[in-house]
Amino acid sequence: MHQSHYIEPLLYLKIAIFSMVGMMQAGLGVSLIEASPLHNEGAQRIVQLDDRHEQEKRRHEQEMRRHDGESAQDWNERQWRENQQHDQFR
Repeated sequence: MHQSHYIEPLLYLKIAIFSMVGMMQAGLGVSLIEASPLHNEGAQRIVQLDDRHEQEKRRHEQEMRRHDGESAQDWNERQWRENQQHDQFR
């Protein structure tokens, strides 16, 4: 009976140590996944979308300007069509 007092604390110590090792392995795995280039595809897509939006914004601003020799009616019609196209992009 005296021996069981020594086994119990050792068992708890082993459980605690193995649990800590398991948590450290899981933490290392998560950090490796976060650093993986495959995991960062979402961030790259956001940058690409931002670039596309910026290009569309510049194109839209240029198209909204009146062209040389363009009548006011033609310009208004072109602006209306451009606004329709630009709204579909968003």
